[in-house]
Amino acid sequence: MTASRARGADHGNAVLGMAEFRTIADLIHRETGIHLPDIKRAMVEGRLARRLRLLGLPDFAAYLDLVGGRGGAGERSRMIAALTTNVTRFNREPHHFDALRQGILPALAPALRRGGRLRIWSAACSSGEEPCSIALAILAALPDAPRLDVRVLATDINAEMVARGRAGVFPSAALADVAPAERTRLFEPADGGWRAGPEIAGLLSFRVLNLIGEWPMRGRFDVIFCRNVAIYFDAPTQMRLWERLAALVPAGGHLFIGHSERLAGPAERMFRPVGTTMYQRLGEDRP
Repeated sequence: MTASRARGADHGNAVLGMAEFRTIADLIHRETGIHLPDIKRAMVEGRLARRLRLLGLPDFAAYLDLVGGRGGAGERSRMIAALTTNVTRFNREPHHFDALRQGILPALAPALRRGGRLRIWSAACSSGEEPCSIALAILAALPDAPRLDVRVLATDINAEMVARGRAGVFPSAALADVAPAERTRLFEPADGGWRAGPEIAGLLSFRVLNLIGEWPMRGRFDVIFCRNVAIYFDAPTQMRLWERLAALVPAGGHLFIGHSERLAGPAERMFRPVGTTMYQRLGEDRP
């Protein structure tokens, strides 16, 4: 009998046994690349206990029967959403946005205004604060961006977060690090908070995407933000991710990663560091 079965039908107090935890951890790793060490068992139990209560299930064994069954795809998605972390805010790690606004975009502006294109990818966009911050940097450096070929792709594995980002509505507190003049000019009052206005929304495209799955994009990106997501992957998955990202960045393009992350594996020789967790793609892969 599993530990959660032993607690009976009181799903409000179900205990996640180690064997059940490891089944969940294996499933999460296969689906998302996220590594859940044993010390995360209490966190997983706490977050998924809410799902048991909502579903009226007596224990984690019943929950695993559900997510592992033929009709379990929807609940697997909700489980992933419950276990993925969505810590974000406007202008998080501001040196990245300073570099984008003050150096990268002005350098690209002449070619862009001659008919070129600019593509940026926010590869773990959560509820939209990061891509909106990118749009703010673009509009500050290139006020004519809405008339140019400029697009920001924002993706996340969590469909609920993507929907929130697409809606573009944020509580007032979320815009604390946005200059009041920018907030008034580029956002509209909505539901007691603020909605991203047309100049911001017009630059952004939101999609659900699993970073360890297939990527439908075929073009390259001048800048990729992939921040504070690789820390949840094991080392082999991290190295594969960096290498795949490198293949989508042209020579001279930039990759921004999280403050606790470091490039590793083959991608290390494809980039040169140009600042704190900022890298520029080299023209040729170095031996």
